Amino acid sequence: MSLFWRIFSLNSAGLIVAAALLLGPVTVSTPVLPAEALVVVAGLAVLLAVSAVVLRVGLAPLERLGRSMATADLLRPGARAAVAGPAEAAELIRTYNTMLDRLETERASSAARALSAQERERHRIARELHDEVGQTLTAVLLQLKRVADRAPEELREEVGQAQEATRAGLDEIRRIARRLRPGVLEELGLASALRSLATEFTAHGLSVRHHVPGDLPALPEEAELVVYRVAQEALTNTARHAGAARAEIRFRRIADGVELVVSDNGKGFGTAAEGAGIGGMRERALLIGAALAVRPGPEGRGTDVRLCIPTISSIPAIPAIPAIPAGGR
Repeated sequence: MSLFWRIFSLNSAGLIVAAALLLGPVTVSTPVLPAEALVVVAGLAVLLAVSAVVLRVGLAPLERLGRSMATADLLRPGARAAVAGPAEAAELIRTYNTMLDRLETERASSAARALSAQERERHRIARELHDEVGQTLTAVLLQLKRVADRAPEELREEVGQAQEATRAGLDEIRRIARRLRPGVLEELGLASALRSLATEFTAHGLSVRHHVPGDLPALPEEAELVVYRVAQEALTNTARHAGAARAEIRFRRIADGVELVVSDNGKGFGTAAEGAGIGGMRERALLIGAALAVRPGPEGRGTDVRLCIPTISSIPAIPAIPAIPAGGR
């Protein structure tokens, strides 16, 4: 029954009962007798109670819909309001759920295009850093070497310092280019790329262990890139914000797919709101239908980032990243 007919039927029943009482044997004296007042008050209380119950039951689905709308998050898809209640409320909830389906689909599609463009831009910047800036610094190093050979003794130390500074800058440029464009992922595969990532962050003051077996099922290129970027972002957050001394990368097979876990022993994120880094990880996870969870580690210490990737057959297709020429080396 629709909400309109529920309220109309209740009001009609109340008016009919009131008219029947007035036309029946029940009368009201002047002044009003206590027994008559008691009957009138009791009848009014019953009508009000029934009206409250009907309205509460009829409006409860709308209250649930309001709570669902307040907590909806497109980065955590799948949550839907239960379709129940009067016809109007049920139709409104179905329309809202349909709208969420459409928004999640459009969000995933736009995120796929944006992240694909981002990866192309990363590749372009990495190539220019390697080909342009890297080659320029290499030429500067060679020129400094010739200058050092001809320089007087009192200037050789300063020239040597310039050489070391240039060499350090060249190494930093190469490191940034490798992070922007994970060549090891393209050339040696995901397992080797994750091990290399652990080694890279270990070299910068953080002890990172890895447990990455070599017999894991093959993943599409898009899924491998998402796994690598999530691991990279999680370790970056650990190195910058967690104050951790140890971290660990685990990549393993689970019942319905594979799972990546990046954990640390840092201070955790507490009540702080999720930043752009975690939001980017969630968007990447949505591209391949994966589930991302960021929660405190064991005993409330540190942080665990878990990415559960479904079986290959259920991974949706996303826009591929066009190949970019590697350029000179």
